[in-house]
Amino acid sequence: MNAEKKPRTRIVIMGAAGRDFHNFNQVYRHDKAVEVVAFTAAQISGIADRRYPASLAGSLYPEGIAIVPESELESLCRREQIDCVVFAYSDLTHARVMHLASRAMVAGADFLLLGPDRTMLSAKVPVIAVSAVRTGCGKSQTTRWLSKLLRKKGLQVAVIRHPMPYGDLEKQVLQRFATKADLDLAECTIEEREEYEPHLEVGNIVYAGVDYGSIVAKAEAEADIILWDGGNNDFPFIKPDLHLVLVDPLRAGDETTHHPGELVLRMADIAIVAKVDSAADADIQQVTNTIKRVNPNAVIVRGASPIQLDDPTAVTDRRVLVVEDGPTTTHGGMAYGAGYVAATRARASEIVDPRAYAVPEIARVYDRYPHIGPILPAMGYFPAQLKALEATINNADVDVIVAATPSDLNSLMKLNKPVVKARYEFSETGKPSLSTLVEEFLTRNNLGV
Repeated sequence: MNAEKKPRTRIVIMGAAGRDFHNFNQVYRHDKAVEVVAFTAAQISGIADRRYPASLAGSLYPEGIAIVPESELESLCRREQIDCVVFAYSDLTHARVMHLASRAMVAGADFLLLGPDRTMLSAKVPVIAVSAVRTGCGKSQTTRWLSKLLRKKGLQVAVIRHPMPYGDLEKQVLQRFATKADLDLAECTIEEREEYEPHLEVGNIVYAGVDYGSIVAKAEAEADIILWDGGNNDFPFIKPDLHLVLVDPLRAGDETTHHPGELVLRMADIAIVAKVDSAADADIQQVTNTIKRVNPNAVIVRGASPIQLDDPTAVTDRRVLVVEDGPTTTHGGMAYGAGYVAATRARASEIVDPRAYAVPEIARVYDRYPHIGPILPAMGYFPAQLKALEATINNADVDVIVAATPSDLNSLMKLNKPVVKARYEFSETGKPSLSTLVEEFLTRNNLGV
């Protein structure tokens, strides 16, 4: 007599179009003991009401997997008799994560977080990973700085970016970007362009997508070393041989209040106190003390983020609309960013609050993120939202736009005002220097000339 077949454990994965898909691919895709009933979607506009396609989901899911709004969590768990909810996104307070756990458990499910050991891939070439305790600490500028250092050593560098698959998932399985034309061909959102364009401008090839097993295989075949450019405050998808983690003294105290930001700080080989050129000495000391307490084995270095305007005289004594990096000022929790600082330093006569000119789609962003100051986040997760951003900018009664978004606004929309770009890059300061530590790592791994 055959033993009674054990029913599959029914799972929902809570995500935001990134970590959720990766965890599924790594842990659950081929597990016959588990049935992933649905993904839920949060944080990012327009990513729910899709399906994770069968071509990616594998043979156990011939119809793919539904992606539903996170607001439906309780009804989904009860209706589908869900056994376990797996949390799989980033940059939430510890309290917020536990509120989600309570919602899952009251609906009859267990609540689970998958850690690095179960989800990180291994690469055949050395990996330097850049993470942070919050969104907007300066990961990408640090990664760009590292890429220049590594290329000077004669190394072929591949930048693997944390995923942002907000469109057609089947077309985004494995993406390789070498030129801006590649971004156009892939119909990248403004949020993707904010991350990819600066890398392309300094000569980096960027890999991203949905299936990171395939992405890593492609990158390691073309490069001597991989740079992981993390997203939000997530931990790496690839096991790092050297793990750099940024903390932000402009948000002193956040080092241990958010998930998985505290985790990456505890994982760090090198902790970088960023933006020391903008922060108060007391806040720099506070985050330094936290690093020493949480991860006494981490080497602590300092870094600056000098901000430059392309044409400061075009801003002086002008009425200015500031457009900031989107994620930094939405779920990153910053009231303003580099653009506001640059406009203030250039002595703008007035920084105009965009709320008075916001069309409904953008007004909803301010309603959702009331902490945002008198700036306009560069929102463009889908075409209608990009058009709404364009309309809001063009509605504004100002003389000039200060754009601190790394993407090129003029290439994405038709604007009726001049744009002055605010740029910011990583700069090392003090001892020990980051370059010395990286060069020591290269020597240990017999890399570079």
